[in-house]
Amino acid sequence: MRILITGGTGFIGCHTTVELQNAGFDVVIADNLSNSNAKVLDRIEKITGKRPDFVKADLSNARECALVFDTYTDIQGVINFAAYKAVGESVEKPVEYYKNNLGIFLNLIENMTHRGINYFVQSSSCTVYGEPDSLPIKETSPVKKATSPYGHTKQIVEEMLSFITKSTPVKAIALRYFNPIGAHESALIGELPNGVPNNLMPFITQTAMGIRKELKVFGNDYPTPDGTCIRDYIHVVDLAKAHVVALQRLINKEYKEDLEFFNIGTGRGFSVLEIIDSFEKSTGKKLNWTFAPRREGDIIQIWADTSFAEKELGWKAQEDISSMTLSAWKWQEALAE
Repeated sequence: MRILITGGTGFIGCHTTVELQNAGFDVVIADNLSNSNAKVLDRIEKITGKRPDFVKADLSNARECALVFDTYTDIQGVINFAAYKAVGESVEKPVEYYKNNLGIFLNLIENMTHRGINYFVQSSSCTVYGEPDSLPIKETSPVKKATSPYGHTKQIVEEMLSFITKSTPVKAIALRYFNPIGAHESALIGELPNGVPNNLMPFITQTAMGIRKELKVFGNDYPTPDGTCIRDYIHVVDLAKAHVVALQRLINKEYKEDLEFFNIGTGRGFSVLEIIDSFEKSTGKKLNWTFAPRREGDIIQIWADTSFAEKELGWKAQEDISSMTLSAWKWQEALAE
């Protein structure tokens, strides 16, 4: 069975490609390489012994998106990672975020419905919950007013899916995942954004490597135990495996609703300072960091209740925080070789 992975050369996409190929699926990746590198295809092949097909395409362009489906007429499911994803940047460039993220989704769904492709896994986010009233977050927790255009695009896509799955044969699972970090145990693939990282972990590893002069911790006056934001960090390989399980649930028609939502996290929150501490302890590297003003759009604290995913998907995160930070460092070291 051939699966289209959009944004498949990116951080989560390439790890999911590895897990899908290990599970016996054929994969075609469509990516415009705006925040990734085609060299990851060689690394996926080295890990799995199989090279995924690849199409360079801007999926927000209707013609380019249709061409992917015209070329690969045997696609039977889609996992959608293609999106701009930086919270801070989305606040500065809201129109670009809405145009790109929503345009890609609509083009994909249009092609799926025209061609009878019925299985769709959406890369969603805990940002749909906004600033939560209580913790941990359950799938039944209210979807709050978005704190950033990025988070808003995730909410809008979920809302559109709720109508689309009722009126078309498309069935979908939206995985609301928390903060993926870490890298594959081979150190062949990991998080490598183009330019200056927006996410915490690659900025930490690049600072430790000397690529960045200093790590800035945004805000030290939040109402948390140490004053810094708290997130539920999950190992990217655990996250990738959740996508495989979700896809298999759709294919095997084990879903109980036309659109299902699952929280994908560890159920434990760590502050920014705790992540720094874990990194320093697991790697023996001392970080040069300083506090900076709060960043607009950031949620104070959030972590998941994962019991529903564990029960329904039979999935549970396996890796702890030290393995996450250490694997991210091993990936950074491998890049320097």
